[in-house]
Amino acid sequence: MSNQINKNDNQFKKIDIQKLIQGENINDIIIEIDNYICTLCEWGDKMENLSNAQKFFYYNQNLEREINNGGFSQYFFNSTGDYAHETVDSLIAINANHTAKILKKAIAQFPENKVPKNSNLREEIIEKIEEEANIVWEELENDFFKYEDNLNELNLKFVKENLNSF
Repeated sequence: MSNQINKNDNQFKKIDIQKLIQGENINDIIIEIDNYICTLCEWGDKMENLSNAQKFFYYNQNLEREINNGGFSQYFFNSTGDYAHETVDSLIAINANHTAKILKKAIAQFPENKVPKNSNLREEIIEKIEEEANIVWEELENDFFKYEDNLNELNLKFVKENLNSF
């Protein structure tokens, strides 16, 4: 059963995480948790509404969503690039070590291996590096799409291990 909680004057439908994770379709489970967390943090505008475990889940889902939709160029260009370094940590936290290495190599295309949090600065840098970086990023995207780390399974395992934070 769902409960209603009031958070910062917005209504959020709290999911029954215990019941949800008992489901059989892992994709449906991940999507429902992702939708809940995105709503809870207002799609990244209110990250303070999330626990650390929820943030990790959010970062991981954003990476996968952006890579699938437009690759590393889109990932870094959009607000998801704000959390590139935190996403490396979140991937390591769920034992997605291969994917973390891919993201580190993508980050390495930025000067001094630093992805700026400031979106305007990040966009300026991307414009300067994109011709060469896109060659590397495309190779890394191909590696990403091999899914050596099953991100859905690893994220669900992480949720189960951190239930109290969800």
